[in-house]
Amino acid sequence: MAIKQLTVFIQNKKGTVASVTETLSKNNINLRALSIAETQDFGILRMVVNDTVSAEKILTENGYLIKTIDVVGVKIGDEPGQLTSALNVLDYAGINVEYLYAFMARTEKHAYVVLRIEESEEAECVLAKAGFKLITDADISKL
Repeated sequence: MAIKQLTVFIQNKKGTVASVTETLSKNNINLRALSIAETQDFGILRMVVNDTVSAEKILTENGYLIKTIDVVGVKIGDEPGQLTSALNVLDYAGINVEYLYAFMARTEKHAYVVLRIEESEEAECVLAKAGFKLITDADISKL
């Protein structure tokens, strides 16, 4: 049930992120979640989009270095302590979270979080067993 994340390696210079998002926009690809980490020379742009296959193809054709990986999407209550509850479930199961970031979309009562976890299937099982709703690619297309 993991969702796909695009990792785009980009130069750390003015206009690079806008160039990526403009390329996606012109091809009707909608961003659902986004994170960027940078060093002095390069950046790592992580994205969840509504059409991963097309986005990967388009960005590759435009010269970007792309890696697609599985991540876990989880729906949590939009109130204090809910993220901690999800993280505690994973911690109790001995599952390490490498990084996380939030979706751009939310509802009045819920927020959505992307978790990068090496043991994605195990993480999904323990989160579901604890009552958390996992996000699917079908859910992403509806956001």
